[in-house]
Amino acid sequence: MANIRKIFSKIYDNYVEKIYRFIFFKVSSKEIAEDLTSETFLRGWKTFKNEKNNIENPPAFLYKIARNLVIDYYREKGKFQVVSAENTALIDPRTNLEEKMITNSDLEMVKKALFNLKDEYQEAIIWYYLDGLSISEIAKLLDRTEPATRVLISRALKNLKEECNKFAQNSS
Repeated sequence: MANIRKIFSKIYDNYVEKIYRFIFFKVSSKEIAEDLTSETFLRGWKTFKNEKNNIENPPAFLYKIARNLVIDYYREKGKFQVVSAENTALIDPRTNLEEKMITNSDLEMVKKALFNLKDEYQEAIIWYYLDGLSISEIAKLLDRTEPATRVLISRALKNLKEECNKFAQNSS
């Protein structure tokens, strides 16, 4: 059992920030993202410690739990929250005020554009560009072939650019 704890502890250390970021971009609330991240790892641990269940791809397993928890959250709440980009903890606090304002504005535009995309596009962009997952890892998460995943990411990025351009045109 100690060995299983050690393995899961390593998985937790490697993926807690990625799972949190993935959930945060879906729910736009720090507190809810923290709660859902905790629940993701709690459910992951409960399954992982049962040695009868061999989990071949722990990250894919955790992302699947996180996706389902986000879906459940929206089913239960039926609401959508937007928070300021200042709360995303993606901005370096040492940057000057003007740079922060520009970065916040750009982050808000990207977040809004991202929310206008289909769920699978959102997930593909978050996993590939923010979490740095490989095409093969994303393909496993989405149960797709690698070529289909490449096409999905390409389409997602194209749609994100189009959405960002719409927001940029509307704000000028």
